[in-house]
Parts: sequence; C-alpha cells; structure tokens
Amino acid sequence: MPTSTETAKPASSAQPDVSALSFEEALAELEKIVRGLEAGQQKLEDALAAYERGTLLRAHCEAKLADAEARVQAIVAATDGSLSLRPSK
Repeated sequence: MPTSTETAKPASSAQPDVSALSFEEALAELEKIVRGLEAGQQKLEDALAAYERGTLLRAHCEAKLADAEARVQAIVAATDGSLSLRPSK
C-alpha cells in the first residue's frame, strides 16, 4: 500500500519518458496511478499531473498492443503446418 508521500508525489521530469518504457513497465505505472487517483488523497494539481501521465501511458500501451497484434497477424500458418510471415503489401 502506498504511503501518503507516494500518493502525493506529482508526476515529474524525473520519471522515465513514456516511450522508453516496455509495455509491462507502462502498465504497472498506469495501475499505480489509477490506484492513487481512486484513493482520492492527492492534491488537485498532483492528481491532474498523474492523470496526464496516465493518459500518455494508456496511449503507449495501446500502441504497443496494436504493434504486437500486427506482428501476430503477420504470422500465417501454412497448410503443411510451417509458419511464415505474410508478405507485406
């Protein structure tokens, strides 16, 4: 459970750039932000900064998932059971 100093901590430039995070790292941070916002213990400005970062993290996760889905869909099972990449258009 986060302490009061953790929930009151604003999003800052000390945090890693969202684009540098893996899907798992971004999702974990997003979940932490959601828990903090749901607790309702943050100052308004801190909550707004956390919400903004959460929005960036959500978009990053969605992009990572879309990329993964495209990669999976590019794999085609041949009739002989072997796998190959679908030719790009």
